[in-house]
Amino acid sequence: MSLYWMPGSAGHPFAEYLDLSGNELRVEGVPIGRIIADHKTPLFVYSKQVLDAKWRVLRKALPPEFSIYYSIKANPNPTLAGLFVAKDCGLEIASAGEFTLATRAGCAANKMLFAGPGKGADELEDVLLGGIGEIHLESLMEADRVGKICRRIGRRARVAIRVNPGADAQGGAMRMGGKAAPFGVDAEQLADVLGQVESIDGIDLQGLHFYLGTQILDSAVLIRQYRHALQVSREATLRLGRALGAVDFGGGLGIPYFAGETELDLERLGPELEAMVQEIRRDPAFTGTRLVIEPGRFLVGEAGIYVTQVRDVKVSRGKKFVVVDGGMNHHLAASGNLGQVIKRNFPVAVLNRLTEQPHETVDIVGPLCTPLDVLARDIELPRTEVGDLIGVFQSGAYARTASPLGFLSYPTPAEVLVEDGELRLIRRRGTYEDLLNDIPGDVS
Repeated sequence: MSLYWMPGSAGHPFAEYLDLSGNELRVEGVPIGRIIADHKTPLFVYSKQVLDAKWRVLRKALPPEFSIYYSIKANPNPTLAGLFVAKDCGLEIASAGEFTLATRAGCAANKMLFAGPGKGADELEDVLLGGIGEIHLESLMEADRVGKICRRIGRRARVAIRVNPGADAQGGAMRMGGKAAPFGVDAEQLADVLGQVESIDGIDLQGLHFYLGTQILDSAVLIRQYRHALQVSREATLRLGRALGAVDFGGGLGIPYFAGETELDLERLGPELEAMVQEIRRDPAFTGTRLVIEPGRFLVGEAGIYVTQVRDVKVSRGKKFVVVDGGMNHHLAASGNLGQVIKRNFPVAVLNRLTEQPHETVDIVGPLCTPLDVLARDIELPRTEVGDLIGVFQSGAYARTASPLGFLSYPTPAEVLVEDGELRLIRRRGTYEDLLNDIPGDVS
């Protein structure tokens, strides 16, 4: 095989959708060569069947008290977000731009949550006039800003306070709190902040929002974090003298990227969540309280493949380089420049040589004039030639959307959804004319 680990390999739950049994990758039965013939490279390809499967396994694992809000930052393509909206999923947004995208995806404004530090006054006014479901406050200053806007425009805002918990509640590959952070109100200040926020005219305090980490693959870590959030929420209800409308556990559910990592065990997580909810049902502190999670990567990450084509194969001082037509400008995470301290390879394959044995160790590099543009380092591949297709798997989340698309002025990649054997273009390829439209005219 031309890779060291692969989603879709033996025993993987999505093997039936990402077929590696032949020499050429098939996505829901469609040969990758046909997809590329129609839409060229570089290209992001998504499987609707994988998206549907991820939703099913998560929904099955969660007790009915849990509402799911897709975190649109993971992949803001309106078509993909709309697939979840159609399943009665809400959307979590972090900017007025994402509010527009979420609306285009068909999500009602009252099914959106607006989180994130540094919300602008214009953004807040836009979403309040649009009927946003809930704003998650990151500071007292932001709470005051929301209150002033509400009084000026004659609206009331449903809000939650984002909590920055203590270090003992942390876990995951990227920790979002537990130390000095721009995110939320420190847990030790929450008791005082609750009363101050509740006293602001124009604001209806609904609940608390926790985001403790991301890329969590251990169900025990999630349960520990959820129970910690419930304890903090229970203390808040005593302070307020009433139950909270909602407790938002945030996101953080991970997917495996690297050798040795395994899927989050939802079969173990489900019963533990049910036991936790049984306790909540008996606790008057949570009467009528909704439970919320905001997965992003978990729902879309495994559904996407970044496909590039080999342009050059060269040797420099004994090291072989496979040069492809897309790189870190489209997939910063795969290059290791989005949070990795030590570069580790995403699962990569030569998509038209799947059954051929590894023959050589190479670096796969993009076309950019920077040594940072490395999609895979020291990876074993079959003998690779110009025109071959290189695929980077686990590319449905934080890939295109989290990359410097304007770097070196390459056209942006298209996105295609495979659905019931049909190809659906869900984002066109950028053009050089698009790039020119970003250049200001003569203002002298």
